[in-house]
This record gives sequence, structure tokens and C-alpha cells, in this order.
Amino acid sequence: MKKPFDLKADYQPEKFTFKNKKAVQEIIARYPKGRQRSAVMPLLDLAQRQNENWIPRAAMDEIAEIIGQPPIKVYEVATFYSMYNLAPVGKYLIQLCGTTPCWLCGSADIMKSCEQHLGIHNGETTKDNLFTLTEVECLGACVNAPMVQINDDYYEDLTAERMVEILEALAAGKDVPVGSQTGRKCSMACSGPTTLEDQAKKAGVA
Repeated sequence: MKKPFDLKADYQPEKFTFKNKKAVQEIIARYPKGRQRSAVMPLLDLAQRQNENWIPRAAMDEIAEIIGQPPIKVYEVATFYSMYNLAPVGKYLIQLCGTTPCWLCGSADIMKSCEQHLGIHNGETTKDNLFTLTEVECLGACVNAPMVQINDDYYEDLTAERMVEILEALAAGKDVPVGSQTGRKCSMACSGPTTLEDQAKKAGVA
């Protein structure tokens, strides 16, 4: 679910300037001369990371000028992909997968625990702007369901109780181990490796 946005809202800043000019130049240099418009997606990502997890209209206009395209061309990309946030979100953006494998493994319970603990509902942000909660489609970690993505990190093999512990730790500024919350190695079966067992033991993952 993409968070609602308004390109003319009061929260939109008048100006935006990239702080890391070197990063902008490096991104542009990835593409052949005359193909700078191909840099639109990484530039949008750079703008979002600079601006506390969301992209203002002024940033899109700045990108359009950099790549030599009409602003509408940047708006089209930014509004199409759900990974770009076009309105303010919390410091921690919780994207909870609700697709079939995660749902079968209890994603509804994870959502309920988040809503109860944070006092918000799907699509909302806490009053302290610390957390935004949203349900999304498949994030590609089906074997370790249920899972959530918080900013850039995946938290997998969740329970409702563990989800609350993660939220409490993040709110307290503590580091939380990413990946499986049960100690599972990558996408290994819960019972352990089912093939190449000798190699798995040598690698220390079994």
C-alpha cells in the first residue's frame, strides 16, 4: 500500500539540494552520455535517504533538472514504485508482508501486535514520528515467513511477541539482529540442512 501524498501539501519544502554532490556525479557517470535519464531511480533513492525516508516534490524537480527531463517524467517513476515514499514517514518504516505465505504463518498476528503496541493502524505514523506501519505485498522471503522489512533490513521468522521486542529495542535506540529471529541460517529448513550436510557442517552453518 502506497502512503497517500500531496505534491502541494504544506509539508512540501520549497527547495531541495543534494548534499552529496560526489554521489550524484557517480550515479550519472554509470550511464552513457545522452542516457542520463536512466539515473532517475538511483537519484530518487539518494534523495529519499537524505530526506528522512521520503522524497519531496522539490527533490523530484531537482532530479528532473539534473537528468534533463520534464518533471512529469520523474513524477511518473516516483509514483509508480512503492519503494519511494512521497509523504513524510516515521524514522522506522515498517513494511509488513501480508501475502499468502506470510499470512498463513501469522502475519495478521504480527500486524495486530504492531497496532496494539504502537497505538496506530495500517498506513499510520506514531505521534512521535518514530514508526510508520504499512502492509505490503511479497518481499521475497517467503521461506522465512512471517517477516517485515524495517527501512533496509529484513526481520524474519517472527512471532507477535518477538515483533514487540524489536519495536521496543528500536525505540530505545538499541541494535537488533537482522534476518531470522530464531537463529535459522539464511533459508535453511527448520530441521537443518537437507542436502550437502557435510559441506554445511564444514561451513559452520549446521
